[in-house]
Amino acid sequence: MPVKSVREMSEAQRRRHSLHRRTLQSVLVASFLLCVTAILIGYRMYAVKMDEKYMENTSSLAQTTAVLLDSDSVERCARTVGRIFRDAPLEIREDQEGEEYRALFQRVEQDETWIHLRALLQAVKERNDIIQSMQVVVVDRNAHAGIYVADSDTDEETYCPPGAWDEMSEEEVATFEEGGAVISNSEEYGWLSSGGCPLYTTKGRMYGFVLIDISMNDVMRERHQFLLIYCLALLAITIASSVVLSWALDRAVVLPINKLAAAASDYAKRRRSGDRGPVFHGLDIHTGDELENLYLVMRDMEGELAEYIEDLTRVTAEKERIGAELDVATKIQSDLLPSIFPPYPDRPEFDIYATMSPAREVGGDFYDFYFIDHDHIAMVAADVSGKGVPAALFMVIAKTLLKNQAQLEGPGASPAHILATVNDQLCENNDADMFVTVWLGILDIPAGRIRAANAGHENPFLRRADGTFEMVRDRHGLALAAMPGMRYRDYELQLEPGGGLFTYTDGVTEATSSREELFGTDRLLSALNEDPSARAKQVTQIVKARIDGFVQEAPQFDDITMLCLEYRGGSET
Repeated sequence: MPVKSVREMSEAQRRRHSLHRRTLQSVLVASFLLCVTAILIGYRMYAVKMDEKYMENTSSLAQTTAVLLDSDSVERCARTVGRIFRDAPLEIREDQEGEEYRALFQRVEQDETWIHLRALLQAVKERNDIIQSMQVVVVDRNAHAGIYVADSDTDEETYCPPGAWDEMSEEEVATFEEGGAVISNSEEYGWLSSGGCPLYTTKGRMYGFVLIDISMNDVMRERHQFLLIYCLALLAITIASSVVLSWALDRAVVLPINKLAAAASDYAKRRRSGDRGPVFHGLDIHTGDELENLYLVMRDMEGELAEYIEDLTRVTAEKERIGAELDVATKIQSDLLPSIFPPYPDRPEFDIYATMSPAREVGGDFYDFYFIDHDHIAMVAADVSGKGVPAALFMVIAKTLLKNQAQLEGPGASPAHILATVNDQLCENNDADMFVTVWLGILDIPAGRIRAANAGHENPFLRRADGTFEMVRDRHGLALAAMPGMRYRDYELQLEPGGGLFTYTDGVTEATSSREELFGTDRLLSALNEDPSARAKQVTQIVKARIDGFVQEAPQFDDITMLCLEYRGGSET
C-alpha cells in the first residue's frame, strides 16, 4: 500500500488518524476494561461476603434451634417416621402425596410429642421473621432421602407433613453434618439459604437434622440494585477520569508532538521558499522526558542540516563545474580521435573503422591512424593505465609523441624504434608512474605488408582472404613509460585482398558479466568469424553487440576500443 504524505491526506483523514483521537480512544478502552474488571471483582466480593453472612446466620439459627429441642422426644418421633417410611411398600412410598401413604403417618400427627415439637418450631420461626421454614428431617441413606418429621409451616400449600420426603445427595448430607449451609435458586421458592444442624442420640449417633430456610429474594433484589448503582457510579468515574487523563496526555504528549510536527512542516515550507531562518529554536518544550530529548535533538539537527545544506550546495556547485569541464574534456578527447568514416574515401585499396567507448566521461584508451606518405599508413591501438582525467592527459601526450615520431622517421620507419624512442620520452618526469600499452603497425599499401611492434598490448587478429580471423601471437615488449632504455622487436604480417586486421584493448576481452565471467578471446574470435563477408564497420558492430549481450546490466569497468582494417588490394581494379 503506497504511503501518503501529510500534504496528500485530507483534513478528515488527519482528524481520523490524529494522535489526540487515538489517545482518547485508547484511554476510553483501557478505562472501560478497568471499569468492567472493577465491577466484576467488586460485585463478586460483595456477593461472596453476603452469601457467607447469610449461610453463617442460617447455620447459627439451625444450631440454636437444635439446642432448644428435647433430644429424646425428637428422636422418638424421628425413629417412628423413619420406620414407617422404611416399612412402606415402594409403590406406595413413591406416591407420597397419595391418601394411602399419608394415612400411614396420621398417628404421628396425633402424638402429643409431635404436636409439642411442631409448636416449638413455630414459636422459633415467629420470633425470627427472616426464617421462611424450619423442619426436622430424618435421613435414610439407603433411599438417599430426607424424610420430614415436623414442619413449622402453617400454609397448607407449602406445609410438609410427616413422611413427606425429598431426595438428598451425599454432598448435602455431608454439608449438614458439618453444620454448614447452601444457597439455591428455584422457580418454586426463589433464592434460599438452607442450613442444617445434625441431631444426635444420647449415645452420640446422628439420626437427623434441623433444617432452616432463609429467603434471600430481598437480598438478591438489593444486590441487583447495588450492582446497578455500582455500575453507574464506576461508569461516571471512568468517563470523568478518562477525560481528565486524556487532557493530561494531550498536554504532556500530544501538544508537544503537534508542536514538533508543525515546526517540521514549517521547516520544509521555509526551505522550499529559500528561507534559512531557525524554526525549532523557537519552540518551548520542557516536559523533562523523551519528548524534550527529541526536541533538543531536532533543534541540534536543524543546525547541522543548515551546515550540511551549505556544504552540499557548495559541493553540488563544484560537481556541476567539474561535470561541465568533463563534458568539455570528453568533447576534446573525442575530437582528438579520428571520427569521420570512411576516413579516406578516395583510397579504394583499404578501409578503416574504429570506435572507443570510455568507462567514464574521459578514458585512457585511444586509437589512431594517419598517413606517413602516400603509400604508408600507421595504425595505433593503445591503453593507458588508470582511468579518468589523469589517464586522458597521459593519453594525449602518448598519442602526440607516437604520431610525431612516426611522421618524423618517415615511410621507412621501424615501429620498434618508434616505440623505443617514445618510451624514453615518456619516462622523463613520469612521477605518477603511469604507463601505456601500444600496438603500432605501418601498412605498406601497395605490398599489403604490415610492419608492427607490440609494447605490452593485446594480440591482434589477422583476417584471411576468405574472411576468417585468427589470432597473431606476437612477441610483446614492456609497456611504454614503465622503464627507460627498453628495446622492441618488429615483425611483419602479409595481408591478402579481402583480408584485414583487427586490434583492440583489454576492455573487450575483460568485459565482465553479472556472474563475474570475462568475455575472453574465445568469444571474441567467435564474434569476429560470425559473418565472413562483414565490412570493417560491421565487424566492430558485431563484436560490440556480442559484448553488450554478454554483459547485459553489469556496469562497464574499462574502456572498450576496437580498430578494424579492411584490405582490398594494392592497386585499383
